Amino acid sequence: MIVSKKSKYAMRAVFSLAKRFGEGPVKIADIAEEQSIPPRFLEVILSQLKQGGFVDSRRGSEGGYFMVTPPDQLSVGKILRFFDALKEPVECMGDNPKEKCDLKANCVFMPLWEDLSAAISGVFDSTTFQDLILKEKEKKDCGAKSLSYVI
Repeated sequence: MIVSKKSKYAMRAVFSLAKRFGEGPVKIADIAEEQSIPPRFLEVILSQLKQGGFVDSRRGSEGGYFMVTPPDQLSVGKILRFFDALKEPVECMGDNPKEKCDLKANCVFMPLWEDLSAAISGVFDSTTFQDLILKEKEKKDCGAKSLSYVI
């Protein structure tokens, strides 16, 4: 499974907004700097996220973008599917496979590929942006604890 750069940037942008949910609009420049996303590309991504109903914006000096959906109700899978259809793990799967296979009907590996595809989708669909916020906090807390032992 390959996740496009655009999808990765979109997830990072949503993550940045999710961390500030309820705090008001966030400027594009702040998201771009925090997440290392080229600002012009981020503008396009945020515009698409707005069209998809994931974020909204406010104009003016206090303006910027903000999430519409609470982070605990938005899965990574929804964002990935919005930008890219989740691709199958092998090219012979799906409704319009890229690769034709004479063995597909009797392929001993097909159940394996289907299980893999379901597992990947399951991880993306069961992981919310709130989960990612908590994971980041845990990493920071663990890092702070390990540093305190060194001092």
